[in-house]
Amino acid sequence: MRYLIAIAALVGALLLFLLSKASSSSEFISGSSYTIVLILSGFFILSLIAIIANQIKKLFRNIKKDVMGSRLSMRLVISFTLMAVIPGLIVYLVSVNFLTRSIESWFNVKVESALDGGLKLGQKALDIMLTDLELKAERMALSLSSLPATSQYAALSDLREKTGVQDATIISDQGKIIAVSSNDAESFLPALPTLIQLKQAENNIYGKIEPITNKGLYLRVLAPINGTSVSNERLILQILQPVPSSLSTLAESVQDVFQDYQKLSYSRDSLKLIFSITLTLVLMLAILTAVAIGFLLSRKLSEPLALLAEGTKKIAKGNFKTMLPEKGKDELGVLVRSFNSMTRQLDQATQTSENNQIRLESARSYLETVLAHLSSGVIVINDAMEIKSFNIAASKILQVDLSKNKDQLLTSISNKNKLLKDFVVSIQEEIKTSNRKMQPEIIKQFEIRYEKNNQVLSLQITTLPQNKVNNYVLMIDDITMMIQAQRNAAWSEVARRLAHEIKNPLTPIQLSAERIKHKLGSKLNKDDTEILDKAVSTIVNQVDAMKTMVNEFSEYARAPKLNLESTDINETIIEISHLFENSGIKITTNLLKGLPKIKVDGNMMRQVLINLIQNAQDAMINNTKKPSIKINTNKYKNYLILSIEDNGPGFSEDILKKAFEPYVTTKSHGTGLGLAIVKKIIEEHEGIIVVENIKSGGAHINIQLPISKSK
Repeated sequence: MRYLIAIAALVGALLLFLLSKASSSSEFISGSSYTIVLILSGFFILSLIAIIANQIKKLFRNIKKDVMGSRLSMRLVISFTLMAVIPGLIVYLVSVNFLTRSIESWFNVKVESALDGGLKLGQKALDIMLTDLELKAERMALSLSSLPATSQYAALSDLREKTGVQDATIISDQGKIIAVSSNDAESFLPALPTLIQLKQAENNIYGKIEPITNKGLYLRVLAPINGTSVSNERLILQILQPVPSSLSTLAESVQDVFQDYQKLSYSRDSLKLIFSITLTLVLMLAILTAVAIGFLLSRKLSEPLALLAEGTKKIAKGNFKTMLPEKGKDELGVLVRSFNSMTRQLDQATQTSENNQIRLESARSYLETVLAHLSSGVIVINDAMEIKSFNIAASKILQVDLSKNKDQLLTSISNKNKLLKDFVVSIQEEIKTSNRKMQPEIIKQFEIRYEKNNQVLSLQITTLPQNKVNNYVLMIDDITMMIQAQRNAAWSEVARRLAHEIKNPLTPIQLSAERIKHKLGSKLNKDDTEILDKAVSTIVNQVDAMKTMVNEFSEYARAPKLNLESTDINETIIEISHLFENSGIKITTNLLKGLPKIKVDGNMMRQVLINLIQNAQDAMINNTKKPSIKINTNKYKNYLILSIEDNGPGFSEDILKKAFEPYVTTKSHGTGLGLAIVKKIIEEHEGIIVVENIKSGGAHINIQLPISKSK
């Protein structure tokens, strides 16, 4: 850096000497040395800028690397630069302005204005002559347009002499001379216009002042002639008129004088440039010197602070055990002692904070674990109905991914699941009611109707009062299965009592009817005997039907006792399908080969298949032209999949949602216990059964049974 400053000072001094010499010699300015000095000055200024930029680049690199003293260097460099630049720039601007005005005052501004006025006056005189010639050309063109083509040539000379022009020529639009009239004996052919000029004159009059070789300055005007030539070419009239020699001489004289004045002005600009470059060099040297001094001072001032900075870095990295040696009683010593005191306090505060953080994280982790394993859904919202927290169970119960709705309004749930809209609105109303009535806790029950089933939710809203706003804990439980279990238990009790109350009198009724038939059959005439037989048969048939219904009631009411045995489901399906061969319904099977045997109650599985096939048959027998049933088996992971499809009318929406509930049926003679018994058997086998409609028509029943039972 020191060597650069020395070299820059020597080169700068040399350039300043050359520039001062140039400012005092007009011959130097007009010679090639002037250009060389300007180029060297430009390179030197660019070099100074490069040196300063390089130093600033290094300084920024040190700042980026957190080099000790780099930021202090930046401040000092900025300070010294401003100290040099601000007054230097003021002096620079004032000096440049003063020199510019001084140089301008060396020249007479009125002379330049007079010369410029002379040029404009000459130009104006020529413009007036050109305008007059354009009017003459226009009149001549009109006169020629009114004549036939054969007469135009003869009339051209008369018109030229009347208007007093020197040359008149009729030219085709392709530049061919048609007729010429001139009083210039020395010239046989006129100076022809260019094709571009002819093109411009096809529709409008074209006029221009231009020099003609060896003849001086001429006025050229082109005017279109309406009509065509003998060869059907468009005609254009050209008028050439020389500018008077006196006027041309005066104009050239004024032009020469003005050019001489411009050359003088060139020297004036060169002086301005030389002085400006000189001042610029001085300013750049001042800036470079200020930057250099800033760097040198920053290094000296930063060394005593290195130890303190190193300790500060250790503190920043978390090492609060750092202690600096306390030396001296000056301001730096006081700063070191204060630093050590601060370090001890930070160490104590850090230990306390870490202990509190550990306890807080432990409590938070425990709470998150509890919430994650709760079967109940938990959502925390504030007064603005923004979701602040939730657990996984809440997402599962509401069937909405709440992880994307955190810190959003509660209504965002209903935007993703439209069926929850009433549920969300009810929550908002209940919270308003709770705030109005000052109730800290509210418990409500809601039912959400989905396409395939209904979901019953229990909602408990608890208010958590805060300083400014309230938070609310929403405890959501899915009690659908509990409600269903209670309902099934109630239906089982009803079925048990009905079976008990109805079954007892059925046998005496049947026996009494048969005894009446036996006692009175031989004593009545033929017609009465026939009536008696029909009545007794009706009683016996209805009693048998009642017994069948009572047996179904009893079967639904009692808990089935499973007799598990290893069973090939494919063989069971084939066996049951043979029973329906003559039912008028086509049954097709697609059974997976090698399907593992599972432990089930064989008789109950037969009952499941019979009930499902019988239900499909009853639904299609009068409603489908070509009724068919498809039975498929498959394996998915550790489950055996059994599916039954038909092409009947399917389930209505109301029946589909409660298909497995007791006494739900569409048949006039049915009890509505078939699917309920099937579901009960499947659930006793720890399986799952699902009923749905097929879009193309028909019903689809899917049964999943665990294969692990067979192991």
